[in-house]
Amino acid sequence: MIKLYGIPNCDTVKKSQKWLDTHRIKYEFHDYKKHGVTKKQLSEWCRKIEWNKLLNKRSRTWKELTEKERDNLTKTKAITLMQQHPTLIKRPVAQQEKTITVGFDEKLFKENFK
Repeated sequence: MIKLYGIPNCDTVKKSQKWLDTHRIKYEFHDYKKHGVTKKQLSEWCRKIEWNKLLNKRSRTWKELTEKERDNLTKTKAITLMQQHPTLIKRPVAQQEKTITVGFDEKLFKENFK
């Protein structure tokens, strides 16, 4: 089963859910704004994909961070920030076994989630 991580009011999450529903693919939704995300989970994702692809620097939350928080980013610092502010995580994150996608790309969903 696919685990879809995101926040329910995000348009990209809604597109992903609609695509999965249309293709009758079962998934479990995890609202990481409401339920959070662990450092362990973030670290696992960052071992499989580059941390800078997971960090949403276009979000309002990113723009509201202090300059000190945004400066000298490392993987460890980014993971800590994403755990403290889950809206910094690009969405959705879709995970099925060892496959992880970030964002909604219909082509990738077709290839990875059947």
